[in-house]
This record gives sequence, structure tokens and C-alpha cells, in this order.
Amino acid sequence: MAKVRLNVAERRQELLRAAAVQIGARGVTAVRIADVAAELGVSNALVLYHFPTKEQLVAAAFAHAAEEDLARLRTLLGRRTTAVRRLRAAVRWYTPAGRADGWRLWIEGWAAGPREPALREVAGALDRAWKEELAAVIGQGVTAGEFPCPDPVAAAWRLTAFLDGLAVQMTSYPGALPRTTMVTWADAALARELGLAALPRNGAAGTATRAGTPDT
Repeated sequence: MAKVRLNVAERRQELLRAAAVQIGARGVTAVRIADVAAELGVSNALVLYHFPTKEQLVAAAFAHAAEEDLARLRTLLGRRTTAVRRLRAAVRWYTPAGRADGWRLWIEGWAAGPREPALREVAGALDRAWKEELAAVIGQGVTAGEFPCPDPVAAAWRLTAFLDGLAVQMTSYPGALPRTTMVTWADAALARELGLAALPRNGAAGTATRAGTPDT
């Protein structure tokens, strides 16, 4: 019995990954059950067995992909180091060049959300979770005396709004700005929100060792 449940779970994961790929490539409106089935070489009936409607499949695929990103964010923010270093690593990973596939999916989710209640609910909950994670670490930094940010929640909202807007621009118009410019802007935005003149340069904060990957 356990083996059957595992097989079902594995198949669902496979379908969700394929759906996320197809949503990113075709968009929420255009993607079809047949596209997801073709991605895996399975029948439409198999997809519908696990997800009876396209709307359920799209919402579940978005949640699956976004939760993987959220788990990565939590890993970065959960490191045993200063709040500034954790936040800088997270912000640099968050920038568009770090997760282009993820950004395409989020942009699709934002665009389709007003017309797709299930997707809007999932996206909204995950978006709030991102902000809460950032706000918690900013609060930790304030408590530790690292920086004087007066309102961690507002700072998290403004910071994510800036990075989301930058991501829309860079994902829609790839190559419009060099990676170094985006990193500079992201660092400057983080410093402003934390109430710092600039981020520390003496090793207290992480650096990007390759596009989209903070140092470990």
C-alpha cells in the first residue's frame, strides 16, 4: 500500500514540474492539458486523473514551483550568520538573473490571478510568506543592533515590491541591464530599507560567486 502511495506522489510531482515548464513557456491562458501530457509522453486521461481541471493543475503547479523557491529562501535566511549577510544573500538570489524560470511563472501568476480565483489565492498566500520571512530576519537584525530599521514589515514590502518590479522589466526585456547594475541596485535598496548608508564591505555580507548564486 505504501508503495502505491509513493508512486502516486511521484507521478503528481512529475506532472506538476511538467505543468510549470509549460506554463512558463506558453502562459496560463494558452497552456492545455494536452501540452502537459505531451511534455511527459503520457495520455490526457492520466493528467486528468490526478487533476480533474486545468485550473486545479495550474494552481497546484504554481504552488509546487513557488514553494520550492520559498524553501530556498528559508535556507538562505536560516544561516547562522548576521542578518545583513543573510538578507544580502537572499536579495542577490532574488534578483531576476538568479531565477528567470521562476520569475516567468510568477509573472504569469500575477497576470492570470484576477481571472483565476484558485491561482490568486495560492499566489497571494505564497507572496505573503515571502514578505513574512524577510520581515522576520530584518526584525532579528534590529534586535541584534545591526541596523535601525523602524518598521521591518513595511521594509519587507517595499523591498519585494522594488525587486518584483525590476524582475518584470528584466524578464520581459532580457539584457536591458547588465547583471552588475541589478546587483548594485538591489544592494542599494536593501541598505536603504535597513537604514544603512551602504552594506558592509568587510565580509559581513555575501557576494555573488556566479549569476544568481550567493556565496556559501
